Amino acid sequence: MSLTNTEFTSILADTSKQIDGTISWSEDEDHSPSLEFRVEVQSYAGWPLFIRGSYNRLAGALTYALILKSEGRIYALDLGKDHHNPECTQVGDKHKHRWSEQFRDKEAYAPVDITAPVTDPVAVWAEFCTEAKINHNGHMEQPAPIQEELFL
Repeated sequence: MSLTNTEFTSILADTSKQIDGTISWSEDEDHSPSLEFRVEVQSYAGWPLFIRGSYNRLAGALTYALILKSEGRIYALDLGKDHHNPECTQVGDKHKHRWSEQFRDKEAYAPVDITAPVTDPVAVWAEFCTEAKINHNGHMEQPAPIQEELFL
């Protein structure tokens, strides 16, 4: 059974969503220039949720995606990459995806509540958590800087 709009609204409005502990970025297992993390999201309602983060320092692209294990991505913030909606409208390089029964997670809109730049993923994380009503009991570590290779 697919997630309904009412269930999605309930998940997003749930103020008991929380993440405990430190979030650390790790190298992408595919050896791309991206860093990533995955953390479980707890709530009184018991929704099986987690967040996956991805940050490509070279491309200037950042994603925080709230994922419901039974449905996939239900809510996300993307910075640094354009999006083309199913009804052929173009959304800029800062956009959010919200679940809907009609389009699932494929439709996006330009948010006004995210003001931190893509180069500051920790500040963007704080804004994302505030807007998505997620309490992070811990902190997010700054991503490691890009290591320049020395040619000998």
